[in-house]
Amino acid sequence: MANIITLSRIFLAFLAMGLLFGGYAHISVILTVFVMWFDGLDGYVARKFNESSKLGAVLDIMGDRIVENIYWITFCALGWINVIIPLVVVSRGIITDSLRSLALAQGYTAFGEKTMMQGKVAKFIVASNFSRFSYAVCKAIAFFFLILGHVNYDIPHKNTILEIGVICAVISVIFCVLRGLPVVFESKRFLK
Repeated sequence: MANIITLSRIFLAFLAMGLLFGGYAHISVILTVFVMWFDGLDGYVARKFNESSKLGAVLDIMGDRIVENIYWITFCALGWINVIIPLVVVSRGIITDSLRSLALAQGYTAFGEKTMMQGKVAKFIVASNFSRFSYAVCKAIAFFFLILGHVNYDIPHKNTILEIGVICAVISVIFCVLRGLPVVFESKRFLK
């Protein structure tokens, strides 16, 4: 069930971003709420119904990468954000996921009981619920506000909404890089 939620989230993200190109930002913003909600729901369902697995962990990270890349690349293609944002996010994802695959081959996962993170600071930055939740919320606000700021309706404070979206996008990218650094440093032992 959890894996189905993860895969559904990817489908909804493609649909939400496709709707932006058709001028349906008002529907896209609603779907984005579900995309972000499903990000936490899949993990909750996995824990609740004892469905946690290495496959689920890999699918969750894969889903996160696909969704965030779909959004950042679409926003860039629409001219809403600078190209540096998707370039940094995609590069960081490739680096960390490549290193995580080395760890997975040796029985470690990105999060959970068998996390590859050993140091307390690294665990907090990368794997803590606080860090993961804060990063997800920042991305969700960025995605939601960037789309909401581009709906065809006249809504109050549209410029402020867009500014908040851009600020959260920048904070998300900084957060993305900071959360990737411990993965790089702690992966040295898997490269030997």
